[in-house]
Amino acid sequence: MRIISGTAHRDLSERIVAELDIDLADVHVNAFPDGETFVKINENIRGEDVFIVQPTCPPTNHNVMELLIMVDAARRASAERITAVIPFFGYARQDRKDQPRVPITAKLVANLLTSAGVDRVLTMDLHAPQIQGFFDIPVDHLYAKPALIGYIRDKVGDPSGLTVVSPDVGGVKMARAYADAIGSDLAIVAKHRVSATKVEANVIGDVKDRDVMLVDDMTETAGTLCAAAEILARHGARRVFAGVSHAVLGKLGRERIRDSAIEEVITTDSVPQAGGEKVHVCGIAGLLAEAIRRIAGGQ
Repeated sequence: MRIISGTAHRDLSERIVAELDIDLADVHVNAFPDGETFVKINENIRGEDVFIVQPTCPPTNHNVMELLIMVDAARRASAERITAVIPFFGYARQDRKDQPRVPITAKLVANLLTSAGVDRVLTMDLHAPQIQGFFDIPVDHLYAKPALIGYIRDKVGDPSGLTVVSPDVGGVKMARAYADAIGSDLAIVAKHRVSATKVEANVIGDVKDRDVMLVDDMTETAGTLCAAAEILARHGARRVFAGVSHAVLGKLGRERIRDSAIEEVITTDSVPQAGGEKVHVCGIAGLLAEAIRRIAGGQ
């Protein structure tokens, strides 16, 4: 097999090939003066099982287009099979028509990948798991929980004193999976918009004098997480942590986390933006490498 890295997160690609004890394929990726992307594969991949590693994180449009161009280059170089390894799948929140005359961009990206020549997709913690159904090709959907759970257990100690919290009703299923794995209780922050400027929030479950672990699939500006943390602190929570699969943090998100009631955000290195004060990053290279090994071996 051959592992090709895009420019979105080369560090992760290098850690994956280190786990597999192979080298990255020699691929040249650069931009012309007008911004167009150019890709050249500098070695023979004819008949090979090719894995292209490229999270579609910011700059999202650039990284999506670069991935499509790399796929086309591999297909025209006669690769036997092309698997797009997309640890973070951008546009996943645009998965339905929630307003009139809006696109379903997650489906569009799925169509683009298939049309470009992708035979299989390997991804992790999609914002909406049903996006797997947008593809007419196999999708291997991994979960960040195995990468995060060990550190979470070490951090909180006795699980009987911990409550796992979903920051909204939509994340209950994910929070339940973490609560069952840790052996702790579950609670929910339920918000209700009273008016355009006022939101009421209630906590369903017991958090008083307990450590709490907010669980979410992704955060960008950290607004939901930090607001939920403040509510939990007001309801008597002892310490507030957050476990997030994808921390696509910009300046605003890092500042909010730094100034919030959250003691620590625990996340993965699915995107290069994961990091900052009070942010602990757990590696997923081993998880992705094992998935790639099993796909290549038909296991």
